[in-house]
Amino acid sequence: MWILVMFDLPTETKKERKAAAKFRKNIMADGFTMFQFSIYVRNCASFENAKVHIKRVQSLLPEYGHVGIMCITDKQFADIKIFNCRKSIEPRAPYQQLELF
Repeated sequence: MWILVMFDLPTETKKERKAAAKFRKNIMADGFTMFQFSIYVRNCASFENAKVHIKRVQSLLPEYGHVGIMCITDKQFADIKIFNCRKSIEPRAPYQQLELF
């Protein structure tokens, strides 16, 4: 299971820039990595684990802006096509997920 956090936060004033930077820093501290500018992803072992991280992101929301959260499966994430202009590029190797039994 992958969580995608997509956001569009205002950065016109110093206060808004600080809030946007704090939000980005906090979600990175929770294990999210940049996928694209303003899109961060995190791998979770299960949907229950994903719900924990979604609640955590909700608790970090800044006062202004738009934030979207979406969950997709490993298969859907693997099927993402990434292009650099007209050239298709290979996606980065997926994160290694450890499973404990």
